[in-house]
Amino acid sequence: MKEARFISINKEKWLKMEQGRQLDADRLAANFVELSDDLAYARTFYPGSDVEKYLNHLVASYLTDINVGRPAHTKKWWVFWRTDFPLLLFEKRKTLGFAFIFFLLSVLIGVFSAAREESFVRLILGDAYVNMTLDNIAAGKPMGVYSQGDALEMFLRITTNNIKVAFIAFAWGLLFSAGTLWVLFQNGIMLGAFQYFFYQKGLLLHSVLSVWAHGTFEITSIVIAGGAGLVLGNSFLFPGTFPRLHSFRTGALQGIKILAGLIPFFVIAGWIEGFITRYADARPVIGAVVMAFSVLGVAGYFVIYPWWLVRKQNPETGIQNNLENQ
Repeated sequence: MKEARFISINKEKWLKMEQGRQLDADRLAANFVELSDDLAYARTFYPGSDVEKYLNHLVASYLTDINVGRPAHTKKWWVFWRTDFPLLLFEKRKTLGFAFIFFLLSVLIGVFSAAREESFVRLILGDAYVNMTLDNIAAGKPMGVYSQGDALEMFLRITTNNIKVAFIAFAWGLLFSAGTLWVLFQNGIMLGAFQYFFYQKGLLLHSVLSVWAHGTFEITSIVIAGGAGLVLGNSFLFPGTFPRLHSFRTGALQGIKILAGLIPFFVIAGWIEGFITRYADARPVIGAVVMAFSVLGVAGYFVIYPWWLVRKQNPETGIQNNLENQ
């Protein structure tokens, strides 16, 4: 990109940042990061130019505001989940939305395949699981698998496994995003085959009210972890106007933050599965109530709250984002 074009694209943004530095801490930090990226680009492609000197001066002034104009205390850990994490989810909403759509299509493929080929469910879920579930259904306990073993042991094992799956979905983004897509595809196929299996047995509603009590948080978090993997892989594949290595470092950091932000939700899902889902057969109403609260929690925190937070912190930005997405 020619220097004149670079200046033309960013001039209005820089002027706004220069004139409006009396902002809240999060917006000030976000502007600082964006200006630092622009400065890195200018240093790479226009070394010694006036635009590099201008950006260097502007970044230095922001750094002064951050370090001198703010009290020197450690940021409280919970601020990450109150502000930083939701804002990052909003920023990466298109990538996360793509991950969700891809996963949903994989689920539909799993359903279609199970409906067309009788042996598909056994191929995906395994003979041992299918046979055990058939025995549980015959005994009047379709969800009996969730009541086996100690509740605490199950909680720890499931939580650890879900975090492991999420990490794999993220790390495989290093394979140019294709690895992450494969993990999402596998899990989507498995979920589709699982739900169709219970549909065949006339237990679809029972399985939904039972499994999705914990599955709402669990599946949502795994899909978002996949979205984090796509952020990682796409940052290398599509660096935009930034140097590829710089773009990759930024994408890796953002992906790690998304993955870290999901850990409490995996703990919540594991706790529900270990301590509540085991009562799905005896008291299905409990599963239904927990599922309702889980759906509200997922929709509220992962969708509504980030949008509300952006509008609250910067109404003009929120309006602009809405217009750009129409």
